[in-house]
Amino acid sequence: MAEICFCAVAARAVRCVWYVAPGDLSESLNMAEPHMALRALLTQRPCPGRITWIGLREQRAAPMRVVDHAHLVEEEGVLGDYASVRRAGTRQVSLMQAEHLPVIAALCARSAVTPEQLRRNIVVSGINLLALRSRRFRVGDAVLQGVGTCEPCSKMELALGIGGYNAMRGHGGILARVLQGAHIRVGDRVDFESDV
Repeated sequence: MAEICFCAVAARAVRCVWYVAPGDLSESLNMAEPHMALRALLTQRPCPGRITWIGLREQRAAPMRVVDHAHLVEEEGVLGDYASVRRAGTRQVSLMQAEHLPVIAALCARSAVTPEQLRRNIVVSGINLLALRSRRFRVGDAVLQGVGTCEPCSKMELALGIGGYNAMRGHGGILARVLQGAHIRVGDRVDFESDV
């Protein structure tokens, strides 16, 4: 069965066609109740992600130290990271999407941008971090709770040059609390908690 809809994209009508088999997602979405459809859509993802980079800041303005493994401590953050030492609040771990690095570089007119410049703890690829920003998820064997987006700070202007702050807007990743600590390493799976 094909369902057809028309959407406005760049001020043009675009024809979108979905082929849905009986008993597929469309039935579980219950299209008669739009709020239920959105709730079901928010639980879907094409594939899990993977950790591609881990970094620690031993002091506030210290350079990032790149590591291939780290320990996430319950209600503290990344062991040895400045943020976990200074407070045990909601900003315990910062995560960023690897797919955004070339976008940020392009917006800064640079050939490349490195995770060290952006000062996040964990870089992941393969999963949309915004889908995790307000839910429980797993990073390796650790369980985290997304608490919101990680907005850029004025340091991005220094790290990336003029316009660096604006280049990072919308691409800064998310912040999370550590609900269950564990040892993590580059290559570990990142996924919705219920799907692991």
